[in-house]
Amino acid sequence: MNDPSDMFSDERSERLFAVIQMLQRSALMNLGAIPDHEGMIHFNLGEAKAAIDAIEAIQSKTIGNLSSMEDTLLKGTLSELRMIFVKAPEQQKLIEAEMARQEELKKTYTDPSSAPSETIHSDNSVEEE
Repeated sequence: MNDPSDMFSDERSERLFAVIQMLQRSALMNLGAIPDHEGMIHFNLGEAKAAIDAIEAIQSKTIGNLSSMEDTLLKGTLSELRMIFVKAPEQQKLIEAEMARQEELKKTYTDPSSAPSETIHSDNSVEEE
């Protein structure tokens, strides 16, 4: 695989895209797309939007100053983040439902007396003579 530093025309471009990558990672974490350093999933759409808006500001302020490859990379990053942002509320609902299901299942094993249960009835009764 190529060295990422080979992608950029100079050191300033490398630094700019390091900042963009930090903002991208922040957005992805707050969109629940990647876990944090402890392995937890978070949803904070306000923080995600702030990171995406910051990348958009960088894009608008660098018009005409990026190579075509850098411009394509920046546009691709924003496009990806916007798509994930739109899908995030539904993804959050799915993850929260799964976490609730797992919590109910966990209760069954940690405190069986208060966990949900089913009563099983048998129709096979023995007749006495």
